[in-house]
Amino acid sequence: MSQQYSIEQIPVNLNKIIQEVEQGEPIEITRQGQQIAVILSTTEYERLVNKAPGFWESLQQFRQEMIEEGIEIDPDEVWKNVRDKSPGREVNL
Repeated sequence: MSQQYSIEQIPVNLNKIIQEVEQGEPIEITRQGQQIAVILSTTEYERLVNKAPGFWESLQQFRQEMIEEGIEIDPDEVWKNVRDKSPGREVNL
């Protein structure tokens, strides 16, 4: 569980707070008993900010890697056994 400090306690305990954050402990800051902020280490902050890419970014990266490696993927070849080749049903308008 993370340590809590009120706004009033921060100036008095700043060195201790910094040491705890450097050791990887998040510090909760409160005002009148309500949590208003969290102090994180730089490492934890960077981990949160640089989260894993989403689907679209991953797809774009995959496509770029295929281009760079000279691998060509023919969509017709990939889907040839998946698509239904029947003409479908007759539609009367």
